[in-house]
Amino acid sequence: MLSEASPVVTCPSCKKTMVKSRLAQSLFVCPTCGHHFPISAYERLNFLLDRGSLLELEQNNFSEDPLNFPGYREKLESERKKSGLPEAVVTATGRIDGRKAVFAVLDGRFLMGSMGAAVGEAITCAVEYAQKERLPLVIFSASGGARMQEGIISLMQMAKTSAAIARFSEQGGLYISYLTHPTTGGVSASFAGLGDITLAEPGALIGFAGPRVIEQTIRQKLPEGFQRAEYLEEHGFVDRIVPRGEMRAVLSLLLRLHEKGGSAAC
Repeated sequence: MLSEASPVVTCPSCKKTMVKSRLAQSLFVCPTCGHHFPISAYERLNFLLDRGSLLELEQNNFSEDPLNFPGYREKLESERKKSGLPEAVVTATGRIDGRKAVFAVLDGRFLMGSMGAAVGEAITCAVEYAQKERLPLVIFSASGGARMQEGIISLMQMAKTSAAIARFSEQGGLYISYLTHPTTGGVSASFAGLGDITLAEPGALIGFAGPRVIEQTIRQKLPEGFQRAEYLEEHGFVDRIVPRGEMRAVLSLLLRLHEKGGSAAC
């Protein structure tokens, strides 16, 4: 994530130095090489939604340290102070060009967007709300995977969120999964990989285990660009790569096409 203190930032891709205010004007995409800087959940929603349409969904409270993991409570408190978020996901309803949908956005500033019980419950509740209100669902994933401090409880969220998506799909709901950098681990292997339409930001790392782990396991060199969005699009795992500047227009079109497809669809 970008440093809050410095007014100047260097692109990690092309090494170009620029004023942060200029970078913000380009939606935190490098104007020289197109590198997509990570952004917060609220920044993404503010870029995307019609002004004044954002309405956050209530998130249930969960045990903050179900396994009494050493230092976990203190880490959560530190992350909340640093990010200003109660957890690693923001869920809300909002409109794009007047069309209402349910949105869930993982925020990599909070423990790398990892999924524990609270995140799994928030995602599940958002899916169930979309099903109840017959609204399309859009989830932006950015995660290091399941949260190790919650052990098997975090892994159970993979089944929980996947089951909620399955019920939503059985009722004809539209689910658009938008993969950003990075989308890995248990998140990539659960709800992030179940979209009716799967989009991705340029250059995003997408996969279960990291490339170095895979190479060490199979003792083979992976293809160039393996697990990057472009490679996955080429091999059919991603429907389309959508740069951040096109995000709103593409989602608006998809919601409009879904709306035109028939009121019984969702």
